[in-house]
Amino acid sequence: MKNALLSLCALALLLSFNASAQLTNLPAPGLIPQPGPRGEGPYIPQPLFPGGIVLPLWPADSPQLNKSRLSEPEHYSMTRGAPGRVSSITNIHNPSIEVHTVDPGINTGAAIILVPGGGHNQLVVGTEGSDFVPFFYNYGVNTVILRYRLRKDGYKAETDAVNDAMQAVRIVRAKAADFGIDPNKIGMIGFSAGAELVAPAALFYEGFAQTNSAADDPYRGVSPRPDFVALLYPGPTPFTRNPQTPIPYDTPPAFLASPGSSDRIHAIWANHYFTAMLDAGIPNLEMHIYANGAHGNGMRDRNGSPLGTWQHRFIDWMRDLGFLGKPGEETKAAVHVKAFVNSRSKPGPFIPNLPREPRTNRVNAPRQQ
Repeated sequence: MKNALLSLCALALLLSFNASAQLTNLPAPGLIPQPGPRGEGPYIPQPLFPGGIVLPLWPADSPQLNKSRLSEPEHYSMTRGAPGRVSSITNIHNPSIEVHTVDPGINTGAAIILVPGGGHNQLVVGTEGSDFVPFFYNYGVNTVILRYRLRKDGYKAETDAVNDAMQAVRIVRAKAADFGIDPNKIGMIGFSAGAELVAPAALFYEGFAQTNSAADDPYRGVSPRPDFVALLYPGPTPFTRNPQTPIPYDTPPAFLASPGSSDRIHAIWANHYFTAMLDAGIPNLEMHIYANGAHGNGMRDRNGSPLGTWQHRFIDWMRDLGFLGKPGEETKAAVHVKAFVNSRSKPGPFIPNLPREPRTNRVNAPRQQ
């Protein structure tokens, strides 16, 4: 009897040890995204989010590209404590888009090109990219993550990166039927440094189309004009540098959001764009300046800040303008743009008559993302 009890105790201890080992010895995380391998041809990245379709922006022989570095893999920085989540990317020499489509049963046909920030030194594709794929999916909105070239890697943000943004619009529009996207519902959201690309894309699309109209251009004749734009805690817009920047009468409607006093410089830059558009009479403008909030927030709710709800206000705005209706239906935004263009008595763009603001005091201003 005594031996039997000892045997039972030993078995219980062994089972307890095995159970404890199973609890503490966790399996390794699976499906960790890795940069694609380096090959002889142009580098093609792996999707950041499951199901993504990656397309390069430019042909391999395009003069836009630095051919000596075209095959270099991107560099990933992973989110600490969240295995498999890419936080940011650098070393982008073959810029691309990553397309995520939605269930045809809920598809509105709308597509949003996500343009992450990062101060032109990195691309913050986590909080300002892949995190938005499931959010917009629930509203029937297709998403496109843009990997654009960075100043840190030797490129000019004002030309190379802006060209990447406008080329992204052309490609999404050209392949709209393949992805179930309405070619008249293609918009862009730019975050911080990414907004420095979206704002020019909303203004200078005609010049880009004319420059890229060669007979051998596969996207010749495809408009680079976005149908709507959003600027989140934006970097300096064209109006910051030149308050008299011309504004086309068919400039797309804009949604803007930023922290206020806690991110003062970006709120000022948002106001530059909003005031110029308002002066021009561009329809369907909306701006939210929140009392508090963290720069680079994405859509995270930090400490209950109302800034963490901006994406719901953006959905309200999209719904109001008709972008969440059925594919193929003309949007209220498009109707308003046509009416505004037809009401103008003078041809050509509008030139804002705004005074140049005094130099902004950037002491203690948060670093631009």
